Amino acid sequence: MKRSRAAACAASAMVLALTGVLATPAAATGGPVTHEENDRVPEGAAWTQHYFPSSDGSDVELHADVLLPEDLPEGGKVPVILSAGSYFGHSGQLDVEDWQHAGPSARFNDFIEGTDLFDRGYAFVMVDVRGFGGSTGCLDFAGPGEQADVKAAIDWAASQPWSTGAVGMYGKSYDAITGLVGNNLNQDALKAVVAQEPIWDLYRNIRSNGVPRSTIVNVSNTYNKIATLPQLPDDDPRYLANAEYEEAHPECLLANTAGYQTADPASEYWRVRDLAAGAQGSDTPLFVTQGFLEWNTEPEAIQEYLENHQGPQRGWLGQWDHKRGNDRTPDGRLEMGREGWFAETMSFYDQYLKGIEPPVRYPDYAIQDSTGTWRAQDSWPVADGTTTISLGDGSYVDNGAEAGPAPENSFFTWSEPLAKPTRLTGTPRLSLTAEGHGNVMVKLYDVAPDGTAVMFDEQVSTVDGGELAFDLKSTDWTLPAGHALAVEIGTIQANALNDWIDTPSRKRIEVTGARLALATDDPADDVATEGARAPYLDTYLGIYTSKLPIGEPEFTLP
Repeated sequence: MKRSRAAACAASAMVLALTGVLATPAAATGGPVTHEENDRVPEGAAWTQHYFPSSDGSDVELHADVLLPEDLPEGGKVPVILSAGSYFGHSGQLDVEDWQHAGPSARFNDFIEGTDLFDRGYAFVMVDVRGFGGSTGCLDFAGPGEQADVKAAIDWAASQPWSTGAVGMYGKSYDAITGLVGNNLNQDALKAVVAQEPIWDLYRNIRSNGVPRSTIVNVSNTYNKIATLPQLPDDDPRYLANAEYEEAHPECLLANTAGYQTADPASEYWRVRDLAAGAQGSDTPLFVTQGFLEWNTEPEAIQEYLENHQGPQRGWLGQWDHKRGNDRTPDGRLEMGREGWFAETMSFYDQYLKGIEPPVRYPDYAIQDSTGTWRAQDSWPVADGTTTISLGDGSYVDNGAEAGPAPENSFFTWSEPLAKPTRLTGTPRLSLTAEGHGNVMVKLYDVAPDGTAVMFDEQVSTVDGGELAFDLKSTDWTLPAGHALAVEIGTIQANALNDWIDTPSRKRIEVTGARLALATDDPADDVATEGARAPYLDTYLGIYTSKLPIGEPEFTLP
């Protein structure tokens, strides 16, 4: 007979205790634990665990790890930096890690240590959203249940006796998404959100205009695995009991998998997860990062989100992939190329959580374009104008070809070589009329006079005859003087560089009246700001540079 995980953990804890292996205590709901008592607690912090209900009236119980300044006097109050998500389980973030005893997650120890957070007079709170760590309930990635959890976490953190009532949110990837959720909730207690590399609209990340990505399978599998990770035997008994919820309710995992495979973009499942639309009228001060070359949380719907958000904004945008603002390469270079992530982040929190005016005038947006140089702007995108280019007519066979561009599987339209550098910024949009059924892929290339071409933007869609329009990924790419813009329209090419799961129709698709809407900007009036070239830009160029036969120009960029 198989014992429950809680029973097995309890038995293991007894054996460990009897053999003297448990040298450090895990915080229960009682007194705080310091670094001297448990080396997993950051220095200068006092750790406690807490439980509270979600805000949706269900029986979901949420778990929080609280780190307060160790020297906080009795009755003292501090503002709270909150992170809510899936990665705070005590045994590990994505998998069971090599921890010998329970303790708070080390996910954001870089932030805690890099900011001297406790010396600066802040608390740090990590909340497991439903289904993860020490929280019960069925996992619900950015759905109504998880949104209720974020609301409850903000209100709980604001109402604690050690809290000033001012809450900021911090995160990267999943816990950056919950930061966007927090902004959209318009909670009075939430004073600022820092969101690094989030997803702005879950549908567009998981399905591209009807074409599924591999994420419909691998992302759900990843979070199902995290939700069922075994926890450490010396942890709080209530934590261990809650951590068994997903194993006791396998329907949670099945529902999570099924949700990702929902095909209809207008369904309720996707509608409530469209964070860009949900940001309409929101005004929480927001500091974001976005890599235009992202392969994980792509720059899709970022422009819509920022336009819908009405509060103060700050951003670092540039030519990197899935990185934190402070991440470095093995040889010490900053992954984003810009110094001062922690200083700027804490200045942002000090301003909105403590009312301290920034000692440095930071640009609202610091942006790195494809040349690797940085500029300062008051907003993004900033363009001198917009233009709609006629791409004419053409046809292709939707054959999912692996051989790359060929007359039968795509057609090209070329610009005149540019007289001066021209930046394409914001979110290009393609429209066309199609006859036939299948899929379409559009790619934008920066082409040098010798035919050396860099593919810098792409998007796909299903085709079912009639008019079709969709956004490409947002970009900030400067075409040098003498270079041309080439636009390729054709089948979704099957290769290792994309993760779309398409089913080629093997039919010929006739395209008429294709048009590309672009925002263009003159780099000559850029205001320079500090920053070096992001290392990933050269990696990207190495992967996505090819040779194209030069075609006859058919349009001119303004």
